[in-house]
Amino acid sequence: MIKEEFLKIVQEYIINSNYNYISKEDAITEELVGMKIFDEPVLAYGDANDVTFNLLKNPDVIGEHFMLPNEWLMGAETVISFFLPFTDEVIKSNRKDKHRPSNEWLHGRIEGQSFIKELSRYLNSKLIDEGYESIVPALDSRFKSTEFSSNWSERHVGFVCGLGTFGLSKGIITQKGMAGRMGSIITSLKLENSVKNYNDIYEYCTMCGACAKKCPVGAITLENGKDHKKCSDFLEETKAKFMPRYGCGKCQVTVPCEKSIPKR
Repeated sequence: MIKEEFLKIVQEYIINSNYNYISKEDAITEELVGMKIFDEPVLAYGDANDVTFNLLKNPDVIGEHFMLPNEWLMGAETVISFFLPFTDEVIKSNRKDKHRPSNEWLHGRIEGQSFIKELSRYLNSKLIDEGYESIVPALDSRFKSTEFSSNWSERHVGFVCGLGTFGLSKGIITQKGMAGRMGSIITSLKLENSVKNYNDIYEYCTMCGACAKKCPVGAITLENGKDHKKCSDFLEETKAKFMPRYGCGKCQVTVPCEKSIPKR
């Protein structure tokens, strides 16, 4: 299997899978039945033995609890990191209200994450069927997550693999922006590594402060970056209001990095 074949498998699943469309049973309102959640993906392929992964064990980054690719899968060769951008319908809907997440965005956050899991399982099975060892860390029994940290960070892994760099809001800015969701797979399949078009962790971010202005609770500032506690507390409020869904995403819409790498 080569990168082009793998990309085609991902693209076809995004188009054809029922999980990428809001069902009648899940729809918050009738007009959202059949809404498509994600568009064409962005993929990056990293060397599982890249020494940069070791830096994530630094206490100032993630910590010793971060598990390296070869700790997840002995003999790992490639880490596949992917970003699925939300459709225009999801993005535009969340631009309207400054404080309340749109119904479309709530679906993107919850049903969208369910789709990421199904896609990951599907890709994992495809790799195994081809004779390669493969694992999805986020779905593995060893995966552990606390309120602000986990032993496998999709964002940090995406940065190492060449998917994109961090923004002030701590999301990842890819060539298709940051309004979307991420996932990753570790496999023994050796694929050509992606070219990293950056060196600095915040290289794609212009530090324009637009996301700080959009945050409904002031959890982002140019001086101190993101206050994860403030953000988390607000998400808990939305969870109480929109149970079983929650979300916000205001820092990801109507900003220069919404759907592309911002121009300096």
